[in-house]
Amino acid sequence: MKTIDYYNKHAEEFTASTFEVDMESLYQPFLAELPEGARILDVGCGSGRDTLAFKKKGYQVDAIDYSEELVKKASRLTGIPIKLKSFYEVDDYEAYDGIWACASLLHCERTRLKEVIGKLLSALKPNGVIYMSFKYGNGDREKDGRQFTDLNEVQVKELLNQWDDVSQLKQWITIDQRPNRSEKWLNILLKKINS
Repeated sequence: MKTIDYYNKHAEEFTASTFEVDMESLYQPFLAELPEGARILDVGCGSGRDTLAFKKKGYQVDAIDYSEELVKKASRLTGIPIKLKSFYEVDDYEAYDGIWACASLLHCERTRLKEVIGKLLSALKPNGVIYMSFKYGNGDREKDGRQFTDLNEVQVKELLNQWDDVSQLKQWITIDQRPNRSEKWLNILLKKINS
């Protein structure tokens, strides 16, 4: 899979470009919905930046990534055994208060987004929340050997209409915080309604 090859090959460079990004403004709306000491799953944790931040804030964090090189890096950085696992393989049931999928599901095939979000919802406890972010757009594309599934507001609405037990708490657009980047990101915060 080309996208994974990219992350294995560029793990060092990817970590360097993303690690210093200040994520606090994205953490806040997500963490505000969680109980103290909540259990969080970081899906596609990359360098381990967010896993480490949540751990330092006193949350119990499990994390997965599908790049062997990033799993090694994130495990070293966080002191947490990161699992080598893809978001297609998430199979937990009502185990997490929160699921953090920052810039990871954008590599999910569009035709499988419903399946993957369904798996994440299953892994979430009732009243749990999921944060996801996608590059803002409406198509599928390849860039630097990576596949991207971009989303806009209309596509998010169509996607979420497929579940009765999901409520969208917030949706907002941000500009990429990395130097020399001006891409827009679509941020989505969902709550699993206790059905």
